[in-house]
Amino acid sequence: MKKKDKQELSYYGLLLFSYLKECHPEKADDNDFIRLRSELAAEAYTSAVINGYTQHSAEEIASSILYEGLLFSRYDTIRNVLINEFTIVPTERINSLALELLAPCEEVFSEYPINDTFVSSPEYIALYTELVGFVDIWGEENEL
Repeated sequence: MKKKDKQELSYYGLLLFSYLKECHPEKADDNDFIRLRSELAAEAYTSAVINGYTQHSAEEIASSILYEGLLFSRYDTIRNVLINEFTIVPTERINSLALELLAPCEEVFSEYPINDTFVSSPEYIALYTELVGFVDIWGEENEL
C-alpha cells in the first residue's frame, strides 16, 4: 500500500491494514477490500451508537464486521509450524518462508472447514500435524 493510501485510511482502515500486515500479509495490498470493510465497520459503529449502544458495544460490533473471516490466519499457522517444528529455519527467514509456503500449503488447508473459530476446533490439531508433514516434504524437495 502506498504511503498516500495509508494516510487516507480511516481509523478502521488503519486498524485493518495493520492487522493484515501482521496476520494476512498476502491481503495487505488490497486497498479496495480495506476501504470497503473499514467503511462497513464505521457505518456499523455509527448505527450502533445512534441506536443507543454503549461505545464499547458499538466498537465490538464494528470490530466483528472489520475482522469477519480474518480471525484464522493461514500465514500465522504456517509461521507457528516453522517456529515450533523447524528450528533449522533461521528466525529472520520465518516470515518470508511462511509467505512463500502459503500457495503450496493451500492444498492442505482446502481439506478443512476453516472459519474464524477454527483454531479452537479439534480439526486444528489435525491440520497442524498435516502441515508439519507437508512442510517437511516440501523442505526436502526445495532444499529448506
